[in-house]
Amino acid sequence: MKTVKVKQVRSRIRCPKDQKAALDSLGLNKLNRVVELPDNDATRGNLHKVRHLIEIVEA
Repeated sequence: MKTVKVKQVRSRIRCPKDQKAALDSLGLNKLNRVVELPDNDATRGNLHKVRHLIEIVEA
């Protein structure tokens, strides 16, 4: 199964509740935290919602 590594690079302070919930569902709750997630439609949707707060890390 394909996976995606994601790193949170900007703070969640002053973000709307839906974006904070998307970060929580991705497992990102602190700056510079890197998580490996399955590459599926649900994950891609959450990544798209918070694309200004994260970056994709090359594996």
